[in-house]
Amino acid sequence: MSPALDIVLWVVVPYVCLAVFVVGHFWRYRYDQFGWTTRSSQLYEHRLLRWGGPLFHFGIVFVFFGHVVGLGIPESWTAAVGISETAYHAVAVGTGSLAGLATLAGLGILAYRRRTVGPVFSATTRMDKVMYVFLGVIIALGLYNTLAGVAGEYDYRTGVSVWFRDIFLLQPHPELMAQAPLGFQLHALTAFGLFALWPFTRLVHAFSAPIGYLWRPYIVYRSKEDRLGTRARRPGWGTHGGQQPPLSRPHGLDVGATGVGMSHAPSAWLGSRVGSVDGTGSGDDVAQGATLDGGAVGLVVGSLDRGAGRGDDGTVVTTTVPPATAAGGGRSST
Repeated sequence: MSPALDIVLWVVVPYVCLAVFVVGHFWRYRYDQFGWTTRSSQLYEHRLLRWGGPLFHFGIVFVFFGHVVGLGIPESWTAAVGISETAYHAVAVGTGSLAGLATLAGLGILAYRRRTVGPVFSATTRMDKVMYVFLGVIIALGLYNTLAGVAGEYDYRTGVSVWFRDIFLLQPHPELMAQAPLGFQLHALTAFGLFALWPFTRLVHAFSAPIGYLWRPYIVYRSKEDRLGTRARRPGWGTHGGQQPPLSRPHGLDVGATGVGMSHAPSAWLGSRVGSVDGTGSGDDVAQGATLDGGAVGLVVGSLDRGAGRGDDGTVVTTTVPPATAAGGGRSST
């Protein structure tokens, strides 16, 4: 590769992807908190999820800590505490292979489940599909590099690991990655590509933890049953000594001399007459009062010689009344 291309691939691309990773998470948390979720599909299917979920998640945790040790801890540090290079590689290859195989198997089960289970596939977004592709390629390349490193002569701790740490120290050395085998180069590029996609996928749930539950106040649950020492419930609209008043009349239709109204149970009545001499309805007369027999609420609309009203069933009832009655005040009767 040319030096310019090395700078683009091993300096520019990593910094751009890391910038998108940081800014993208800030934007996602600021403007899409309700979308900050795993988009769980456990309610749709759990038989395959019971196997694929633990395999993938436990495997990826071991893979993560393996990368933290392999990329973040210099070779001189492990040698200083008495760990030989042979012992280190034996443990790294053994645990890395098992973790990689478990992660790849779990991802395969989850991908098969997402494709074959109808409701799960319907809930799959385009970003989910892209995420699965990147995860599969990264895990497969990492597993290949781990197994190939047993017979190979390349020591990633003196090449890839140094390049990775120098990126965060703002002292990148692209020539170190330019000399690495193709498998390590592809693994690094796809990993940084996943970092750029991370804020826009369901992977954001990796940075969520229910820490707030440690300080959240207790939720008080109260039973609806009456218990000893509790005050009896009052109805929402009762005013007769805290008890609901009896219904003295059914909910129905009042037909009186001046029109039609509706009979209700509350202990008050409101009568309204709207009428005029010429039948245009420009004048009105409203009367209020109280009764002792349960009361009624009625609406009377009349003109010079006719009155009309509408019952609960939508039927319009009309009656012809004398002019003197239509012009004067009155009350609906049942």
